[in-house]
Amino acid sequence: MKNNIEWENLNVLVTGGTGSFGKKLVEIMLRDFHPNKLIIFSRDELKQHDMKMSGFNDPSLRYFIGDVRDKNRLIRAMREVDVVIHAAALKQVPSCEYNPFEAVKTNILGAQNIIDAAIDCGVKKIVALSTDKAVNPVNLYGATKLCSEKIFIQGNSYSGIQDTSFSCVRYGNVIGSRGSVIPLFFKQRKRGKITITDTRMTRFWLSLEHAVDVVINALVHMQGGEIFVPKIPSMKIIDLAKAIAPDCDVEIIGIRPGEKLHEILITEEDGRYTLDYDGLYVILPQFSWWHRQNYKDAIRLPEGFSYTSNNNDRWLSLDQLKNMAREFSNPREQTGFPSSFQASAYPAKRVIHKSKSRVRAPVKNVDFGNNIPT
Repeated sequence: MKNNIEWENLNVLVTGGTGSFGKKLVEIMLRDFHPNKLIIFSRDELKQHDMKMSGFNDPSLRYFIGDVRDKNRLIRAMREVDVVIHAAALKQVPSCEYNPFEAVKTNILGAQNIIDAAIDCGVKKIVALSTDKAVNPVNLYGATKLCSEKIFIQGNSYSGIQDTSFSCVRYGNVIGSRGSVIPLFFKQRKRGKITITDTRMTRFWLSLEHAVDVVINALVHMQGGEIFVPKIPSMKIIDLAKAIAPDCDVEIIGIRPGEKLHEILITEEDGRYTLDYDGLYVILPQFSWWHRQNYKDAIRLPEGFSYTSNNNDRWLSLDQLKNMAREFSNPREQTGFPSSFQASAYPAKRVIHKSKSRVRAPVKNVDFGNNIPT
């Protein structure tokens, strides 16, 4: 499918831009798409400084200190912005359980602030990142992300006749990101014992680059109101432990509070309204304000369809996990799948539009090509 988005004429803002996803997004945006302006919005001045010093100093970059809890700051940051990618969140399950009010302020009220600011500033497209933990949540983090999903989808009704559209991207664990189990296993390997909560546990996995691909494709396809879910492989946690530390003892410590045995990305209830389209699953909204325009060639999924990490038809083998472990044993920070692992990671079909010019003037009334022929 042709990408009708002229990125070189757009101003893009990413919240949480100094996190693992944000940095990979900025890297790919600068390498492949060359937006007119790329605003990194985050609350940590040290991370912004470190990001600049590490080479993220392109003339198109702007570093904004701010918090999604602060609506006025968001309004100031979103002036003349065309696209917002909302990646900021409190994500650590134990931290959210211990600090529930803070999780609500950032993940729910912060999402409301993004919606209000985007509508007030006339932003055209907004994609919010979500998580498998928002599906049938069993912890506070998942509950806040479920609320965030719901209000982002319903935000389309608040925009009214204004051309502001909201969609979500929902995916599982990102390999090599902060909080990943991989660094923990490498640390535990040094003492000769790996801790596993349950040998039956399975997880979805995708690379940071794949996650960015899905978000870019969502921006290309979105009509507003959809939840996009990538097709990604599953793995068994016990296999990952064997791949990283084959000679270590394994201690079973039991499932922790707020943890699931298997991950769910699409429930059977959502499956009734889900399409298979261009390498993605697309969950369609069921509201009176939504009228389907795109996805004409999509395939409707069979009755009873659900998408969970234990019923997936794509699995990472032990050999693939071993190859991954060998490359991740490098102590430098890893930001995605190792190079030798890319071919088997089921990457999304990236739609690339490389600009030939570096236009720097803000452009008004941009045509996003929403109704793309299919």
